[in-house]
Amino acid sequence: MQEEKISSYLCRHLEHDYGYLSTLFSSFENITIERYLILQRIERVKELLIYNEQTLSAIAFQAGYSTVQYMTSQFKQYTGMTP
Repeated sequence: MQEEKISSYLCRHLEHDYGYLSTLFSSFENITIERYLILQRIERVKELLIYNEQTLSAIAFQAGYSTVQYMTSQFKQYTGMTP
């Protein structure tokens, strides 16, 4: 089963097109929806790294990443450090 894209999910549940929702969100938060979600996932990874004794693979799965490599790459891009 393929996971639904966040843009489709938001449009369906909020009954507006994604362009409108994205513009509205950005005007209030000064950040795109996509960047906001990435930062939330990175924060989740940080929590899991600090408080749990799990493998990177388990952490990647819990944070919604498809691979450890993708999680590590995004983590480094946003924090400047590797997990």
